Amino acid sequence: MSVDTAMKSAMASVPGALAAGIVDMGSGMLVGIKTVDSHPQAVLDVLASATKEIFEGQMVTQIENLFKKARGVESNERYFKEILVSSTNLWHYFGRLKKQPNAVLGIVAGGDTNVGLFLMKARAICESETL
Repeated sequence: MSVDTAMKSAMASVPGALAAGIVDMGSGMLVGIKTVDSHPQAVLDVLASATKEIFEGQMVTQIENLFKKARGVESNERYFKEILVSSTNLWHYFGRLKKQPNAVLGIVAGGDTNVGLFLMKARAICESETL
């Protein structure tokens, strides 16, 4: 499944979805974005670097390494797979794609969205064997 198809799938299947985007963690670049509204370019300019920071920043990496050590995990695999953020009026989901762990799918939905259903649908996309 292409990046474009993954974002379209997120917009179509995640209840209350307002935006979906994919960040390539290797390059730190926003690969694509679909949204129901326009956003200031300044927001889009920092979206990828902010996503990379919350998944792979220095302190996050340190925490991951401590968890791996405590649990006897010896792989280089990233430990954190998904993050859910609540803001004043929105839910923000960030999840690594199972088949492409260097890619993070971000989905934004309205704050009145059923968070359980939102999380379930977002996870299903990230866990998809076709991505």
